[in-house]
Amino acid sequence: MNAPTDLSMKTDEVLRVELEVFKREHRDLDDAIQALADKGTSDQLTLQRLKKRKLRLKDLIAQIEDRLTPDIIA
Repeated sequence: MNAPTDLSMKTDEVLRVELEVFKREHRDLDDAIQALADKGTSDQLTLQRLKKRKLRLKDLIAQIEDRLTPDIIA
């Protein structure tokens, strides 16, 4: 997640690619968190860091989706 957070300077094509990468990383983190939780001997600090990263990714995904979704005036 080293990408700059200024979405206004990126093209829609770049945002779509980043969106897919971030979604994949979010799913991978979900799997890793579940695996650590199932193991039962996981380090709580590591688990918390993974969860925070997952939440940051979720927020970034929402921002990108909002940028890519056209505004519809009713």
